[in-house]
Amino acid sequence: MSSGTKDDPWVLTTAPGTSEYRMWRDDAAEPPALVCQVGSTRLSYDARAIDDLAAWLATQPDWVPLGAADENKTAPEGSIEAWGRDPGNPVGGWYGQRKGYRGRFGMYLPPLLEQLGLIELTHDPRNNKARAKA
Repeated sequence: MSSGTKDDPWVLTTAPGTSEYRMWRDDAAEPPALVCQVGSTRLSYDARAIDDLAAWLATQPDWVPLGAADENKTAPEGSIEAWGRDPGNPVGGWYGQRKGYRGRFGMYLPPLLEQLGLIELTHDPRNNKARAKA
């Protein structure tokens, strides 16, 4: 497995397996960030999302829908995407750091957590779900 640095990023695919992207930690950022490079688009999320999302999924009794949505679209209730922007989560709102590109938390974070061995993820053409690893 890669080291998750800019020079050795995690190479991931979305849950359906349709798109490849790269992620890495930027510990020099304040707060530390996860940088997500999707083609020419760069998104960034608070790095604590890894531990926070894994911990939240461990409290959920069943599979949770990913619910990926752009920042300007409403996230499906009860989804990972909705949790990633909820004022009640550990950061008090958006894990996404770049205004206009804060969404898609439910698209890009779960495959990373799966690769890190923290969660299970379905890989269907649509409506994928995640749960804490048993």
